[in-house]
Amino acid sequence: MTETAAEPDLATWLSSRTDTELVGTLTLRPDLTVPPPSTIVVLAGRAEQRASILRSADSLDTLALTILELLAIEGAHEMPVTRAILDAAIDKRAGVKAVDKALTALRERALVWGTRSLRMTPAAKDAVPWRIGRILDSTEELTPERITEALASIDDGARGLLDTLARSSPTGRTRDAAPGTSPDRPVQKLLRAGLLIWLDEQTVELPHQVGQALRGEPISDPTTLSPPKPSTTKYPLADVNAAAAGEALELIRHCGLIVESLATAPAPALKAGGLGVREIKRITKATGLDEAQVSLLVELLAAAALISSGTPDPLPSNDSGEDYWAPTAAVDGWITATPAARWHALASAWLELQRAPWLVGMRDPNDKPVAALSEEVRSPAAPRDRRTILEYLAEPTSGTAIDAADISRGLAWRRPRSAARFNSRPVTKMLAEATTLGIVARGALSTPGKALLHGGDAEAAMRDALPAPIDYVLLQADLTLVAPGPLEPDLHDRIELVADVESAGAATMYRITENSLRRALDVGMSAAELHSLFATHSRTPVPQGLSYLIDDVARRHGRLRAGMASSFVRCEDPALLAEVLASGAAEQLALRALAPTVAISQASLAEVMNVLGAAGFGPAGEDANGAIVDLRSRGARVPTRRTRAHYRNPAVPTEEQLGRLVTELRAGERASKAGGQTVRSDGTRATGTATLALLQTALRVKRSVTIGYVDAQGTASQRVVEPVGVGGGQLEAFDAATGEIRRFTLHRITSVALVD
Repeated sequence: MTETAAEPDLATWLSSRTDTELVGTLTLRPDLTVPPPSTIVVLAGRAEQRASILRSADSLDTLALTILELLAIEGAHEMPVTRAILDAAIDKRAGVKAVDKALTALRERALVWGTRSLRMTPAAKDAVPWRIGRILDSTEELTPERITEALASIDDGARGLLDTLARSSPTGRTRDAAPGTSPDRPVQKLLRAGLLIWLDEQTVELPHQVGQALRGEPISDPTTLSPPKPSTTKYPLADVNAAAAGEALELIRHCGLIVESLATAPAPALKAGGLGVREIKRITKATGLDEAQVSLLVELLAAAALISSGTPDPLPSNDSGEDYWAPTAAVDGWITATPAARWHALASAWLELQRAPWLVGMRDPNDKPVAALSEEVRSPAAPRDRRTILEYLAEPTSGTAIDAADISRGLAWRRPRSAARFNSRPVTKMLAEATTLGIVARGALSTPGKALLHGGDAEAAMRDALPAPIDYVLLQADLTLVAPGPLEPDLHDRIELVADVESAGAATMYRITENSLRRALDVGMSAAELHSLFATHSRTPVPQGLSYLIDDVARRHGRLRAGMASSFVRCEDPALLAEVLASGAAEQLALRALAPTVAISQASLAEVMNVLGAAGFGPAGEDANGAIVDLRSRGARVPTRRTRAHYRNPAVPTEEQLGRLVTELRAGERASKAGGQTVRSDGTRATGTATLALLQTALRVKRSVTIGYVDAQGTASQRVVEPVGVGGGQLEAFDAATGEIRRFTLHRITSVALVD
């Protein structure tokens, strides 16, 4: 654009932009399109509104916002400021290319316009998140060492004053700032120590660096206009992915433990809907995890719809009529899925989760601990913040780790209006969650994590990162066995059935006991199958003690058979059945003998099995054909509840839609400048007769008309068209802006004017 002596206003400048440039502006500021503006003048008016400007400035970095600050100091909202004046104010603290890039970002958002001389919208200075003029302050004396020394020399009262400013607004009003105030007052002491800045007789300000030191954040110079360079550590990508795979396997195992715990004993929901501290402690004790792990994992399981609150089936024995947190029916499919698929369900749920699990356990405004799965954990901005952190981590080459403090410092420079959301604590906590999920490992973004972030095949990436399943175990003389890696699914299920986990990790240790072997026999495995399992899959010799134990347990197992009568008990050995009938278990179950080898009970089969098993008789369940049946309970389940929709970026118009909108804007602009004979020039709706008469006249004399039109969505617009047909309640007209014949409903036409 060629500059003129009298700088154009924003509407004139927007009119001079190309269609592509206008589409770019509307893409960056989609709020300007709702409802669709009818003319460029309307668009410019919206672009100057403070609320819209503040939204558009959230994505600007420190350099761009500092340029707004400098232009505000020079009065660019009232008169043009030359580029030379701006460059002199920046004084080589940023390169020419960086300044050009920042100005381009400001022009694209219609916050600044012009090239050799610059103008800015009046409300743009409100987007600067610090005091206008801070760029002119001297910061040479506020070194980290100087700040630390000064803070150590002040008393508790003065320190409390600084802490208050650090936690709230850095600007404070006080009468102690006035000249002549006693030098013993805390404010005067802090001013002399350089820990406060004097603004006027009633106002002081906490320097940016001092606030960072008080909050425990990395100290940075706010007048630096170049982005901070993070220190990095390079790891082989294979090592990063291997560590991520290990975390993923632990994540899956720990989530399985929580699902099992809630299936066995559903947790009562709080009245507000969360999970109480007492229940978290119970799950912690049952699973061997710590409370922070349990809090994060129940949030993940709920986000993936694997647990929910509701009425469980079966109901707990001590049911109080309240809702319970328990697994949903969806968990059965998740349990049988591949490890990579199970990981992907949890990781993708976390990435889009509109909650901040790291807040669990912190104190709310009433000084009560924030409960897991409660409304207090809700955070609509969390998905955007996670992606921002991970995108920063994804920028260096693969396998590059960046410290949380450096990420915090870098994001604070890039997004100064959102700096509070990226201070050290939330960044550290979110990175810890990402590490637990295997998205980040060793401080670097893993390959599965990068695929998840950028919409790739994350499940396949994790499948490649996980170690290949093995088909063998190592039996030891003390009746333990070691799986030196993840087992093949079928072997894993059988080993989990015949042995109990003692410790898990890269290698899992199991212990074989009499009870674990009986568990396998209960579901139909025979002694021969147990011998074959260990002989086939053990790389070490099968201990003789294990062979003896299998034979001994199998010999005693199943001599007693229970079925449905309601239930029956049968045994080939009359002496054993007589022993059962003489025991306390017979009285508890109300067993009645029908024959020397058969007895019946009104108790359920599951209860008969549990009571006789607890009495040491080792019964086996059978069906109507006498075959062994698996009576293990899958635990409680609740119906899958419709969860809140995951975070999605707000719907924005497509480029094609914005292109059509710009075309409409051009047509509206042309129509607004057209003159001629008008129907209802007072602005009220035209009568049908007058509208029809003027349109027929225009058709007859082949004149273009300007029409005001309200579409079915209630959006008003103006356009210049050339009528080609009027009838049947419709106007057919050629629209030069689109080059098409368009139809307009006559009763929706609000005004008509012949074009001069």
